[in-house]
Amino acid sequence: MRRRSFLSALAGLSALAGSALVALTLLALPSAAHAKIDGALSEADKALVAKAQAYIQALGSASARFTQISPKGDVSRGVFYLQRPGKARFAYDPPAQMLVVSDGHNVNVWDGRLKTFDQFPLGTTPLVLLLAKEVRLDRGVVITKVEKLAAGFAITARDARKQAEGRITMIFADDPLQLRGWTVVDAQGQETRVTLSDLKTESGLSPDLFVLRDPRPRSGRP
Repeated sequence: MRRRSFLSALAGLSALAGSALVALTLLALPSAAHAKIDGALSEADKALVAKAQAYIQALGSASARFTQISPKGDVSRGVFYLQRPGKARFAYDPPAQMLVVSDGHNVNVWDGRLKTFDQFPLGTTPLVLLLAKEVRLDRGVVITKVEKLAAGFAITARDARKQAEGRITMIFADDPLQLRGWTVVDAQGQETRVTLSDLKTESGLSPDLFVLRDPRPRSGRP
């Protein structure tokens, strides 16, 4: 698996954040008071947005299994760890050799098959929207649709400035309220789906989970 397999799963978020990176998450929602919400949304829709915002803001430490389906139908799985603010880890199951870690300052991406290590400032990636102390998506984002589902609801957002095409739909379960995943559609209409399962709060996550240094011998680095 190439590192862009991870990045493509989160591609829409870069558009929503106005970032040049094709990267996560994924997941942050605006407060009802500050978000640029499409005027067609009802008060009930706006209430669901506020409900989802409060839920994500309250997330502290958590873990989940994730399943990612690429536009070509390739399936990847792994484990996701979260420790807000600032820290996250995506560990892909074998045979993939992919690891993505935010340590609170940088997002580090290691591809063991290609032997590549990339580092991006957290603040320049959409992950900051999930990991920031105050979760906000009220800059340059429009919520275009809120849809009630059989056992929950979905919220779709796009770039308000239309500088980047694409959209992300975040899916939540009700009773109890829980993030279940997201679907990203990029500018070419290609769809990547990420589903979360067994999402649970955690206590005492090891700090080592959120540390990733370049494992290549110094002499072998470019």
